[in-house]
Amino acid sequence: MQRITVKTAPIPGQKPGTSGLRKKTAVFMRSPFLENYVQATFDGIGGIEGQTLVVGGDGRYFNDQAIAIILRMAAANGAATCIVGQGGVLSTPAASHLIRKRGADGGLILSASHNPGGPDADFGLKYNGPNGGPATESVTEKIYARTQDISEYRIADADAPDIGQIGTHALGPMRVEVIDPVSDYADLMESLFDFDAIRALLRSGFRLRFDAMHAVTGPYASEILENRLGAAAGSVVNATPSPDFGGGHPDPNPIWARDLMDTMYGPDAPDFGAASDGDGDRNMIVGRGCYVSPSDSLAVLADLAHLAPGYARGLKGVARSMPTSGAVDRVAQAKGIACYETPTGWKFFGNLLDAGMASLCGEESAGTGSDHVREKDGLWAVLLWLNILAIKNTSVAQLMQAHWAHYGRNYYSRHDYEEVDAEAANALIRDLTTALPGLAGQRFGALEVAQADEFRYDDPVDGSTARSQGIRVFFTNGARVVFRLSGTGTAGATLRVYLERLETVPDALAEDPQTALADVIAAADAIAGITARTGRAQPDVIT
Repeated sequence: MQRITVKTAPIPGQKPGTSGLRKKTAVFMRSPFLENYVQATFDGIGGIEGQTLVVGGDGRYFNDQAIAIILRMAAANGAATCIVGQGGVLSTPAASHLIRKRGADGGLILSASHNPGGPDADFGLKYNGPNGGPATESVTEKIYARTQDISEYRIADADAPDIGQIGTHALGPMRVEVIDPVSDYADLMESLFDFDAIRALLRSGFRLRFDAMHAVTGPYASEILENRLGAAAGSVVNATPSPDFGGGHPDPNPIWARDLMDTMYGPDAPDFGAASDGDGDRNMIVGRGCYVSPSDSLAVLADLAHLAPGYARGLKGVARSMPTSGAVDRVAQAKGIACYETPTGWKFFGNLLDAGMASLCGEESAGTGSDHVREKDGLWAVLLWLNILAIKNTSVAQLMQAHWAHYGRNYYSRHDYEEVDAEAANALIRDLTTALPGLAGQRFGALEVAQADEFRYDDPVDGSTARSQGIRVFFTNGARVVFRLSGTGTAGATLRVYLERLETVPDALAEDPQTALADVIAAADAIAGITARTGRAQPDVIT
């Protein structure tokens, strides 16, 4: 094997977002876009000479070809070992676990998460550090800085080995270890949860349906739910990963997981339904006729996690992203444990988890996880729900009703305006920021603004500060609206509007969230001029 040095030049648009770099697949396929970013990553982390890296992805279109390039570049940059999931497949939480279990120096995860896949859809790549979590802000900044002055990349002239078969291969002096992508993760889940209790629940006639959405979690769910726990054959649907996710949108919410929602609200609904996303780090929970919002799911898990063996000693603390509802705050307060409010992005939870300040974290975007890995974990959340239901011997709907009766209900919704003209979206946020000092005391429909600010986060572990993390408007009745531009899209801009109102009156806990939030929705539009600025009379997605 020879190490070839190829001259190159910076390519605009390689600034990573909250979960790495995401672009259209065709952009990544256009050499040297991928090569530049991989080399910038290696250089940005200080080189990979003698290091061990984990490499894998969600199996979307271009995944295998990209991994072949990454392996050749890792060899040329002096890596000692690359551990690769068979066929190039590793769910994001499984990759995080593998980094930690094997003591690897980091990993490259190929995914655009819940975004569609295919030649005309989306692709992504991110670097995770030795703790198994997404790169910190400082590392991300170094990678981006390197993309701006890169002049060459290094790649081996030899072909990458076949990663379709489990075993060990050589690529020059570098060792390529192809492993079963499922077994290590499944073993971890079995160590955390009471599999005997869940098996007994399933033997009692309890029925479940897990929609893998033609994405990476299919093999994991089939092995754990059907093979190890004994769920009926066919309980896991859409279980075979597809490069284009079966032509669907692998985002586990009531819009894109419509088949599951129809089943769970149908005449012969199973007792429990769940779905996961493209790379396996998100989840949707739904009972028979009862959708559980991600914010409520986080609160329930925080309240009852002690029922699972892995969390029997209780939680050290909990954390949520700022746009996530305050439901988990009320649980933490009642239990006397710390609750942290962070910016959006799982990397902000990593410091808290590593420092032992939090055990469970979650985001309103259907991501929940704990200190077992340093990523959100969709199947983990599903198993914790099943463990709780097995011990409590109750239904999802009954569990939610009991939770709201005890803690109150944080009515909550997120309205997404997708592929908005970027200039219009940026102008909306810019004008909102300018207007912040004068909003207090103003009335918008039935609501009066109590205060408004732009969220900033001072990390309690490393002292770093993250600014401009979203605009918050609080009303005198305790309601809240948050405005934020998402960093997960690949075209235009996605405006996300988060709406929340706490209700504690027992007779008012069963409303439709959109009805309960009507005044907040109207106030949000009046404050930001959403309809006028975007030309959208309605959001594209409501969750």
